[in-house]
Amino acid sequence: MKCSPILSKCCLLLLSAFCFISCTAADQPEQAQVKTENPESQDQGDKLSVLLIDGQNNHNWRETTPILKKILENSGKFTVEVSTTPPGVPRTPRKPANKKLTPEQEKQFEEYVEAWKAEVARLKKENPALWKQWRPDFKKYDVIVSNYNGENWPKAVQQAFDEYVSNGGGFVSVHAADNAFPDWPAYNQMIAVGGWGGRDENSGPMLRLRDGKWEQDVTAGRGGTHGTRIPVVVKVREAEHPIVKGLPLEWMHPADEVYGKLRGPAENVQVLATAYSEPNERGTGEHEPIMMTIDYGKGRVFHTTLGHDTTALQGTGFQITLQRGTEWAATGDVTQTVPEVAWKDNEPTVQAP
Repeated sequence: MKCSPILSKCCLLLLSAFCFISCTAADQPEQAQVKTENPESQDQGDKLSVLLIDGQNNHNWRETTPILKKILENSGKFTVEVSTTPPGVPRTPRKPANKKLTPEQEKQFEEYVEAWKAEVARLKKENPALWKQWRPDFKKYDVIVSNYNGENWPKAVQQAFDEYVSNGGGFVSVHAADNAFPDWPAYNQMIAVGGWGGRDENSGPMLRLRDGKWEQDVTAGRGGTHGTRIPVVVKVREAEHPIVKGLPLEWMHPADEVYGKLRGPAENVQVLATAYSEPNERGTGEHEPIMMTIDYGKGRVFHTTLGHDTTALQGTGFQITLQRGTEWAATGDVTQTVPEVAWKDNEPTVQAP
């Protein structure tokens, strides 16, 4: 990874003192590049082809993308290529809250701000050309998996993606991918409900479980929230759906963000599983939808809100449903058998990908 000299110098200063950066490691500036990985060593055979998209996210996609790729490949059902978009502009630096800085720290922060400005200027200059180069050929793949949450894709890419899914392509939205593109109507139809990005009652209703049935709640308010990351019980709501058929009706998933108050068109959606958002842990007190399928034109979408970080990706149930959900999105069917698992009763069932 290459950085400008001033940024490198500033990073060393910050490491020797303290970190002023308020965003996660996933938001750090890096040398802009557009890449597509295609492991030539894989035997394509009759495997389904997956394009996994990353490059920008408010979560650490550099850590989660390789694990998502491995989970899919472990099934023996997929070949996976990764397409990385141009990098996003790093967030504006902010001083630590409620902390008075020493003169030396003030000086270091000023140097960091200047380095940040230089990096922003560089990216704004270089990124337009890189975005023109980023033109994934969606039609080459059986299914697209998104680990992306960032700036809008070029209009030509949006149109190509819309046509791909509506004409029968498969799409899988993982965790913060449902935060992306709040102003892209077609995308919001694909995911049914999403969060953050300015979403509110104008974006559509929330899905609420009432007396065993799903209702649309049009109450005013922001779209998107989550409580403390804690282990949660996943409760299957549609036990006969191919993605979850044969799985326990309940299992414990490792610490993760339970997304709540997601909003959107909420059309052509079937909720497969929920998790209770604990009010004592800053949650909503609702059984929030965490796995959904959506029909979009002739295409199929599997939407999972789980998968915040490497801990969450260790969940056995997450791995199985990602594998099966991706196959279902690609083909409309699931041929993978449920593996024999010693499901634990009072703690998360986990496994290394």
